[in-house]
Order: sequence, then C-alpha cells, then structure tokens
Amino acid sequence: MDSQPQHPQRSPELSGRFSRLTLRILAVNVLAPVILVAGLFFLGEYRRNLITTELSGMRTHAEIFAVALGESAVSPMGHMLLPDLSEQIVRRLAFTAKTRARLFAPNGVLVADSRALLQPGGQIQREDLPPAMAKEERESFLNRAFQTMDRIYNWLPVTDSYPLYRENIIQHAPDYPEIVAAMAGDVWVARRSMPDGSLVLTVAMPVTRYKQTLGVIFLSKGSADIDAALYEVRLDILKMFAAVLVITVLLSLYLAGTIARPVRILALAAERVRRGHHRQHNIPNFKGRNDEIGELAVALNDMTEALWTRMDAIEQFAADVAHEIKNPLTSLKSAVETTARIDDPEKQKKLFAIIQDDVERLDRLISDISDASRLDAELSRAETESVNISGLLATLADIHMSTKAALDPPINLDCPDGLITEGIEDRLVQVFRNLIANAVTFSPPGGTIDIAAAADDDSICITITDNGPGIAPGKEVAIFERFYTERPIAEKFGIHSGLGLSISKQIIDAHGGNIIAETLTNDEGAATGARFTVQLVLA
Repeated sequence: MDSQPQHPQRSPELSGRFSRLTLRILAVNVLAPVILVAGLFFLGEYRRNLITTELSGMRTHAEIFAVALGESAVSPMGHMLLPDLSEQIVRRLAFTAKTRARLFAPNGVLVADSRALLQPGGQIQREDLPPAMAKEERESFLNRAFQTMDRIYNWLPVTDSYPLYRENIIQHAPDYPEIVAAMAGDVWVARRSMPDGSLVLTVAMPVTRYKQTLGVIFLSKGSADIDAALYEVRLDILKMFAAVLVITVLLSLYLAGTIARPVRILALAAERVRRGHHRQHNIPNFKGRNDEIGELAVALNDMTEALWTRMDAIEQFAADVAHEIKNPLTSLKSAVETTARIDDPEKQKKLFAIIQDDVERLDRLISDISDASRLDAELSRAETESVNISGLLATLADIHMSTKAALDPPINLDCPDGLITEGIEDRLVQVFRNLIANAVTFSPPGGTIDIAAAADDDSICITITDNGPGIAPGKEVAIFERFYTERPIAEKFGIHSGLGLSISKQIIDAHGGNIIAETLTNDEGAATGARFTVQLVLA
C-alpha cells in the first residue's frame, strides 16, 4: 500500500507572531459592547416620543391659528374668511411657529400657503437657507452611517412604517384625508414618510365661527429637528462607545498578555524540550503567579522532570540489562569455544552442563526482564477491583503448606477476616509470592515464616518475617533496586535474576502503598531474621 504523505503541524515558532488566543479574547470582549451600542442606536421609542411631542406642539399652534383666524379674518357677516387678511395672519403666525401653514376654504381650494414665494399683493416670503457647513455636516460620514443604520432598522418588524407623503402642484383639500376629516369638525394628526427616509408631520384643525366651519388650517413640518436630536444622541452614544471600546481593547490586551503570552512561552519551552537532546531547556515556573497559569507551569515542569527521570531509568535499565545478559553470554561463549578444542568426554560433559545452566539463566533473565519492562504499561491499563487480602494470604499459606519440601519452613498466619483493598489481584499475588519465596530461601533449617496482617483507620499492614541472617547493614533500600542479588552461599549461582523485589516494589507503588525491609536483632545486637512490611490502602 502506498503511504499517505503526512503533513506535520506547525510548531509554535512557525505560527503567526500575533496570538490567535489574543484575537479571540479581543473578539469576545469587543462583541458585547458592539452589540449593545448597535441596539442603542435603534432609538425607535425615543423617536416616537419626539414625534408625539412635536405633534402636540403643532396642535397647540394649530389651535392658535384657528382662533386667530376665526376672530380676526372673517367677513362682517361672519360666514367666510377674508383671503387677504387670512394670508397675512397665516404668514405671520407660521413665521413665529417655524412651521408651514396652509389654509383651505370649505370648498377645498387652497387659500394661503406660508411657503409660497410670491403671494398676491406683491409680497415675497423669504426662507433662510442653512449655511454650507450645516449641509456638509448633514452629508458627513457619520450622518450617512446613521442613515444607513436607519434603513437597516426599517427592515425590522418592530419599526414603524408610515404612508408616503405626496404633494401635488395644485393642491386641494381632498388630497389630504386629514383635511377632509377636519372639514367635519374633527382634529386630525398624521405622520408620513419622504423618499429620503425623513418624516412629514401634519395637523389639520377646523377654523370655526359660531360652530360654523369656515376653513381648515393645515400645519406641516419636516423631521429635521427630530433627526438632529437623534443625531446628537447617537453621537453622544458613539463617543461613549469609543471610550468604552478603547478601555475594552486595552483590558483585553492586558488579559491576553496575562494568559496568551505565558501559555505561548510554555508552548515554546515545551517545543524546545521536545526537539532538544539535553536538559538545558527548562520550563519557566512563573512562581510569582498564584493562578492556573502558575499551576500549569509547575505541572509542566514537574512532568518534564518526571519524563527525564523516566528516561534516565530506562537508560539505566537498558545498561543493566546489557550488563546482566553479557555475563552469561560471556560464560556461554567461553564454554562453547572450549568445548570445540577438547576431546575429553568428561570435560565436554562438564562444559555442556555449564552451557545448559547459562542458557537457563538467560531464559530466566529474559523472562524477568520482559515482565519488568511491560509492568508499567500493564498497571496503567488494568482495571482495579476489590481484593480480599485475608483470603489471598490464607490461600498462599495453604498452597505453601501443601507443596513445601521437607526442609522448607512452615508458615504461621495471623490475619483477621475482612481486609479489603482496591487493586489488581494477580499482581498483588505476585508480590506476596515473591516475598514468601524470598523468606523461604533465607530461612535456616527448623525456622518458621510468620505472616501477620492488621488494619487501622485507612491502611492495611502486612508483615512477612523469617529467621534468616537478615539484610546486610545499609542495604535495606538497595535490595529493591534492579538486578541486586545477595543470595545464600549454598544457593546455586544464577537461579535468581535480582528483579523480584524491584518488581514487587513497583507493583506496591502503583497501588499507592509502600514496602520496606528491616533486619530483626536480639538484645545482643545479633541478627535474628528479616521482616518485610507492606502497606496498602484500606477499601
């Protein structure tokens, strides 16, 4: 099969100079004020209140117009309005109210319009144009941006929609429904929209005299003032948003600096450790930080030291294995070479016996080495279960008493029922079998092996005691090292690999327990035996 090309991931050195985590922190922190300000720009309720206030003021002005016209611009008979006088009153009041006023006769004809450039009688109405700067301000970038936002808001279902305002060149009362309604004596207000999005507000009020409708005063005004007020409010919100945005960005950069930068430093240090071949690349510890980043740095540093320790142990184990295997191989090679050079059958027989012992020694050594090398992986994968230590020790004692040789020491067991721990039963059996076998090896003829177990609040203590020569002074810890061997003089060389106690300690450590060795002495200080104590967690 053709192998697929592998694409290695970029290391931290090859990634972008600007942290992606910083960008995410900025995006998350800036998004909230942006959404809030976007909502604040939607000033629908505020605009409606301004429109209502403006219409209320226009209605008051319309009442003033209607009263002035009804009292001052009627004919002597009181049945009609005088056109010339009505025009003057409408023009004067419209200038004061800053609104457009139109007067319609009962027959629907337009009598007066304050916006007319040339009125009958040669009078010209002047309307001041806004200065150029005001026009430029309305056409400024912000104004166009606000208008664009208004158009976007108009698509929302919650926004108000108004009919389009239309104005004919020759105007009649039927062109405006509110004027028709005012002819019947009602007061009407209306809101209409212009093509550019602005509004036209209108108020129609009847002009009456002795309960007789003499015409309708029709006031209209654009939404320039309302739009200007909305513009000022939005501008103030925008200024506040700019200040909040600057503060948010600065705080986000500070937060990113306290999170993203240390994480990036740790990632770079880890990458250097991964690529390096020596211990010069240490993980920064950030001791001054009393937070999760500091804890992460300490954990990474401890993990790195643990990895180096494990690598040293593996290297040492490999060196020890090579050394231990080399001894029987050297002996085996020498015996084979010697056998090929001699013809004496008796000597060849002895050499063949040596070769067989070396091969058996190599087989035992390789088996123990294989067991020790895969022990860590097996302990990490195995599922723990409740183990009855009382029953386990009783079974091992029964097996020993049933299968022991005539000269082997008996076992005295003192163990109460109900001692339970969490662990891997097969491996715990291996530990106690090693300790019992070790005690049997060193016990003198006529000796005994005492096994006792007891429990306190949170642990189980098991002791295995023999009557042998004890442990050499200062070797109480060394006996748990790999390939350490100190066997009885009478025992045949090469039977044990020196890995039994090391494997036992490794198993007990994986169960969260402890194993120690000590020499028992009498009153004169002479050794009377060895005691191995195993401590396990009580379930």
